[in-house]
Amino acid sequence: MNGWILVAMAAAAAPGFAQVAGQATPVTPVTPVTPLTPLTPFSYALPDVSGELEKAQKDLEKMQKDLSKFQDKSAFKFDIAGTVSNAFAGAYTGLSMFQGKLATGRLDGEYDNGTRALDDRRYDDAIRRFDAVINGKSPRADGALYWKAYALNRVGRRDDALAAIAALRRDYPASHWLNDAQALEAEVKQSSGQAVSPAQETNEDLKLMAINSLMGADPEQAIPLLEGILKGNSSPKVKDRALFVLTQNRSARAQQILSDYAKGAGNPDLQMRAIRYIGMSGAPDAAQKLASYYAASNDVAVKRQIIQSLMISQDKSVVFNLAKTEKDDSLRRLAIQQLGVMQATDQLSQLYAGETSADNKIQIVRSLFIAGASDKLLDLIKNEKDPKVRDEAIRNYARTRSTTSETLAGFYTSASDANAKRSVVNGLFERGDAKTLVELARKESDPSVKKYIVERLGMMMRSGNKEASDFMIELLK
Repeated sequence: MNGWILVAMAAAAAPGFAQVAGQATPVTPVTPVTPLTPLTPFSYALPDVSGELEKAQKDLEKMQKDLSKFQDKSAFKFDIAGTVSNAFAGAYTGLSMFQGKLATGRLDGEYDNGTRALDDRRYDDAIRRFDAVINGKSPRADGALYWKAYALNRVGRRDDALAAIAALRRDYPASHWLNDAQALEAEVKQSSGQAVSPAQETNEDLKLMAINSLMGADPEQAIPLLEGILKGNSSPKVKDRALFVLTQNRSARAQQILSDYAKGAGNPDLQMRAIRYIGMSGAPDAAQKLASYYAASNDVAVKRQIIQSLMISQDKSVVFNLAKTEKDDSLRRLAIQQLGVMQATDQLSQLYAGETSADNKIQIVRSLFIAGASDKLLDLIKNEKDPKVRDEAIRNYARTRSTTSETLAGFYTSASDANAKRSVVNGLFERGDAKTLVELARKESDPSVKKYIVERLGMMMRSGNKEASDFMIELLK
């Protein structure tokens, strides 16, 4: 029996085969993002990569067991620097880096959840979340210590609040949170050690109301009050609102304060918010300001925020320049990604023409897909010599909605090698085009490629795709 028929039988035996009810919703490719309206707050969601980590962990454990068996049989002394263990060492390093990125992302989420808990006055929950950030040795642990002390003071735990401030000074002597901590310490020492009263909570609400009313006020009166709030011990929400008001005020003094915070005059949280608001402001010089902050900073996190804010400002030229000149690979890839979101297809094509790294070329290909530039992808397919890059371009060309099924079927038929055909298949699979895949499978004479198509249709069938299910039954008959 042919291998691809066995694949069909395996797919048919999958749970739920008999209950296939209808057509699954096709996979929708990433749609170019509509620029945000100036001064509209936004947030970034943290992707769930726990499944990938679990798989990587299992692969590593299997490698460890295999190496142990080899050592037992050969009486070979295990040496992590030796040739035998190079593969294991590489896998371990890769997993460790992945775990580190996952942990950093998780702790960033805990930090953000902690500040939201402060805004909601759930102080015990905030303390618990900040403790997770501190114990995890996150790059934001110093900020977590400050906000933990803030929350402890709000629930009347004066001595514990002072201990958290002392730990901040001891463990992070160069922290940008020390000025805020000094002001908080003075407030804690002046308090009686009682939990915050309803009157004090109402005072926070009144501050927000006052800030809102200051939007149209005389800058000479409003700005000193806003400065006082930013330098004081208000909650994250109140300070954020104060920065927001400064963004709307076009006076030279307001813009200077905002610029100072974007350069790092306050704590790191306020710096990130100031950068974000400048990008969202719609000001004609916003991109130039952000570019100057970028050039002056050595902090990768700050630079990442600036690149994201430049995307919001829709200044393609500045992001394009960063994509050309940035030496840090992660920042350069981020700039390339943002060019795709900004639909900067001409700039991406220029980058591609001067690029020598296959990995960077692949990132440019993906950004062209995000921009919906099927014509540019087709040009790359015709001229690219690197098989790995060309296959990625083909796959993304097939995923692009502006590329018709008829065009892809013709491209598939004229493809000169099996890898190119598989790339078309993957693109059709990702866009949920079972109909075209079935047509290609019926005509395909290469058993290995046909099996590849049937495997993809089997996956689609298990998701409830009726066309894929009907084809599996056809094969079995």
